[in-house]
Amino acid sequence: MNEIAPVTQSDSDAAPKMPTLPDAQTVTEVKHWTDRLFSFRMTRPTTMRFRSGEFVMIGLMGDPDPKTGKVKPLLRAYSIASPSWDEELEFYSIKVPDGPLTSKLQHIKVGDEIILRPKPVGTLVHDALIPGKRIWFFATGTGFAPFASLLREPQTYEDYDEVIITHTCRTAGELTYGRELIEALEHDELLNEVIGDGFWKKIKYYPTTTREQSAKMGRITDLINSGEAYKELGVEPLCPQNDRAMICGNLAFNLELKAMLEAAGLEEGANSKPAQYVVEKAFLD
Repeated sequence: MNEIAPVTQSDSDAAPKMPTLPDAQTVTEVKHWTDRLFSFRMTRPTTMRFRSGEFVMIGLMGDPDPKTGKVKPLLRAYSIASPSWDEELEFYSIKVPDGPLTSKLQHIKVGDEIILRPKPVGTLVHDALIPGKRIWFFATGTGFAPFASLLREPQTYEDYDEVIITHTCRTAGELTYGRELIEALEHDELLNEVIGDGFWKKIKYYPTTTREQSAKMGRITDLINSGEAYKELGVEPLCPQNDRAMICGNLAFNLELKAMLEAAGLEEGANSKPAQYVVEKAFLD
């Protein structure tokens, strides 16, 4: 466990000693993508193991209680955006001005410490799906995070002939994190060596916006229902024989897609009972 670095103070400005962050890890990189979105990387405990697509609890210490003066950690479930083989941990977050955690988290800098509870869990893992030919990743907003992990996971390309990632956001700028990550795969020497040259050609990326004008406007659910998405992607409609799916978005999006997948004949799976699609229930955009 690391300790907070001491802060230099004047004799007249002595502050009460803050608690040491439990399970602290050090921030190594911070990148702000828009005024609402940012990503960050931090050190990874050498003993920590996880499956690509899982999430952990991370956070910061809250403000002192006005009555007792006690300080408690503010923790929230965050999908790990880095793949299981990465030496560091990456996260992708929304900024909420009055959010108990994100109002503080958005101001972190390299060298700061973040609480990590290194017990990964989650349903967006390959183990929760039965074999298929094509995998769909459906995301809204920062729901792209677990797919950022799975898109860099070799097993994704070993298990499927085709990988379709849909990402729906309000504005074009909110698509930048995902787009740049996918574009970088072509030039990732390590993955091209481990998985095979041109593995990234299996990916079909389908970004859409709902508020700001972009190359493709509309909610992915509407575009699928109309058949427009299938036509533009050049694929057959969803079917239980060939397709597997993972969903990570806001609650309304999750419920609508669940209904659509089940109408197409796909059944929801779990770690204990693999099937044809899974939903991340811990995510809130």
